[in-house]
Amino acid sequence: ITCLVNSSGMEKAGYLLIGLAYFLTLNVQFSTGFYLPGVAPHEYSVRENVFIKAVKMTSIKTAHMPYDYYYLPFCEPKGKKQYKPENLGEVLRGDRIVNTAFELQMNVNKECANLCGSPSKPITVSKDDAKKFIKLIKQSYSVHMIVDNLPVATKLITQDNKVQYEHGFKLGVMSNKVAYLYNHIRFNIKIHQNKEKQTFRIVGFEAIPRSYGLDQIKSDKDGKCKLPGKGVSVPGQSIQNDGSTKLMFTYSVYWEEEDSIEWASRWDTYLRMSDVQIHWFSIVNSLVIVLVLSGALAMILIRTLRRDIANYNKDDVEETMEETGWKLVHGDVFRPPPHPRLLSSCIGAGVQIFYMFLVTITFAMFGMLSPARRGALMNAAIVMFVLMGTIAGYTSGRLFKTLKGQEWKKSAFLTATLYPGIIFGTCFILNFFLWGQHSTGAVPFTTMLALLLLWFGISTPLVYLGSYFGYRKQPYEHPVRTNQIPRQVPEQYINSRCTTIWCIFHRALLHPHCYLGKSVLLSLRLSIPCVPDIGGFLFGNYYCINLFSTLCRAGHYRFRPYFALLRIYIANDSNILSANWDNWIFFNVLVHPTHIWSGENRLANSKFH
Repeated sequence: ITCLVNSSGMEKAGYLLIGLAYFLTLNVQFSTGFYLPGVAPHEYSVRENVFIKAVKMTSIKTAHMPYDYYYLPFCEPKGKKQYKPENLGEVLRGDRIVNTAFELQMNVNKECANLCGSPSKPITVSKDDAKKFIKLIKQSYSVHMIVDNLPVATKLITQDNKVQYEHGFKLGVMSNKVAYLYNHIRFNIKIHQNKEKQTFRIVGFEAIPRSYGLDQIKSDKDGKCKLPGKGVSVPGQSIQNDGSTKLMFTYSVYWEEEDSIEWASRWDTYLRMSDVQIHWFSIVNSLVIVLVLSGALAMILIRTLRRDIANYNKDDVEETMEETGWKLVHGDVFRPPPHPRLLSSCIGAGVQIFYMFLVTITFAMFGMLSPARRGALMNAAIVMFVLMGTIAGYTSGRLFKTLKGQEWKKSAFLTATLYPGIIFGTCFILNFFLWGQHSTGAVPFTTMLALLLLWFGISTPLVYLGSYFGYRKQPYEHPVRTNQIPRQVPEQYINSRCTTIWCIFHRALLHPHCYLGKSVLLSLRLSIPCVPDIGGFLFGNYYCINLFSTLCRAGHYRFRPYFALLRIYIANDSNILSANWDNWIFFNVLVHPTHIWSGENRLANSKFH
């Protein structure tokens, strides 16, 4: 206080900052930790009701076709079904969180309990429902549930005796072309006890599905049941599509105390899950190779171009300087294109997507997008894309001015509607197919209205705001000057489309399991019309020589008939160079491979016109 009284204005500000920092430092000693809303732990007492909720059903084979839990005739809860209000990210993911008929009490085991149906009064599955069951079981669908906001997982033991987990549990299994339904679920719930408060926290949720026939389960009037013992052969509950399937649903609950898992680390099991469908090593290897090669190429280009650009910017540069290759068009690289508005809009949309990913990934790296907050990642991505409209508008507006554009408002409108319009239109059309399949992946109409409101109510005005400031800035400076007279680019000898076909065709031949057969000749037929000189292209082009050598090295019996054909025409290259066999060869030799050996002499003695 004495320093504040006896000091000047700037010194007072400094002392105030020091005092504020000191006060906050003292406060840290007395403050306690807090949890974000929606992720605080729930303390359960003994025999307190614990609710299991269903989320959806998904499959790795049809990832974009999730279904509601009650799309199939599962047991409904007492009273009515209650769907949880969901955020935008959950809706777009296809989540439909709803209560189920499972009844659980904290730390109270249940060896076997009836969920619905009984041996005396079983549930009859109709033909339509049986077809749904069989369809989803064939497509390897899994059921996803949550308890205390913790998703269910299935424990698996790999061949090398390693423990692995996968999301959800399987709906059923196919065996000998017969669909078997898992009608009994065993829940293993791990809990951590707070001995001071005598309360429990849920730290693990596992499920073990089983299939039991109706005659294998014994039930009493109290809702309890008895499962067959270990070692007893159980055929399983099969699903027949003739409407004669009768079954019952049961479940078991076992609580396991786990002192080694704290509530804060209960998500570690799910974060360590590895999807067998994703080849992470190949992805990382490809990314590293691309980054290394891109960096090396960028360094080479920078060192090579720096001196050339400096020479081009000199005032006394000679017009008759000998130039080759790309240097011939150095004065036309930065010439405004015919459609500058479209180019600036595409660049602005790309910058918007880039910054959206950058900010979202940054937030996720700092742990601000916890997996406990369902749909948080999708929400953050959408909000960041909307807010990055200012950067997109600024980039497109300034680039549009650099390209000597005049109507910046039209450019801003195209920037705000080009990429979102394409995505929204495509998703809107695909949404009709999802509606037809009764999938929860279909976006509701109200959610579409919310997205349109975000698009035209927030994103579009921000794009206009950014374009206004970007168009008022100075245009970008080009590293080299642009010639006043455009240089005429000569016509290329080989069509780029033809070269692309040859590259793809040559790459396909290198695959060890590639059975081309007649497609070899058919691919040649597609490529030959691109080149005016057929003979020169076939026997003087590097790609064709490499193609022939690849065929000769293949060694597979399916290629051998075509080796003979190629050798015949290579021996008669003088006739081929002067002949118009563009249509003749594919008319006469597209026969069964076994006939080519017998017709070798006939083909060799044929006359070319």
